[in-house]
Amino acid sequence: MKDKLCKPCNEMFTPDRPLQKVCSYKCALVAEREKTAIRHKKEFKAETKRMKEKIKTLTEYLNDAQKEFNKYIRIRDKNKPCISCTTSRPSNQYHAGHYRTTKAASQLRFNEDNCHRQCSQCNNSKSGNVVEYRINLVKKIGRWRVEELENNNQLADWTKEKAIEIKKEYRAKWKALEQ
Repeated sequence: MKDKLCKPCNEMFTPDRPLQKVCSYKCALVAEREKTAIRHKKEFKAETKRMKEKIKTLTEYLNDAQKEFNKYIRIRDKNKPCISCTTSRPSNQYHAGHYRTTKAASQLRFNEDNCHRQCSQCNNSKSGNVVEYRINLVKKIGRWRVEELENNNQLADWTKEKAIEIKKEYRAKWKALEQ
């Protein structure tokens, strides 16, 4: 049989059996302890992840869903210009800009008509550049749908289950668009 390298002691040895991986019983104990430690570490990580998920707040679930939604919007509008200033420079950073903000109209935070590709200058520096946003939004989706957004004043009733469902839905949507 060919010589093998014993991982615990880094010495070459000639195995006595075909599946032998270590040179001695001492190294076998060391290798087994390492395997056990790795298994315990994986179990600990899984348990920690499960416990963190258990204590997550509704806000954290909504933020996770918002990340997936925003990524979908950025991919959906990838080759389109900024909704507000109509620039499409490759050097710009683009966001998923909401016409009615998530704080002002929480019920519309996952509404695809309410969110479009927007350059960082318009979204951050110009507070959404709302006047230009509205003009171009009317051109894009029509006056009736824009007025429907503006007149939507329902109360948002988010739950953890809805947030998880939305997160899964938009993750699947953006993955489908990427392919």
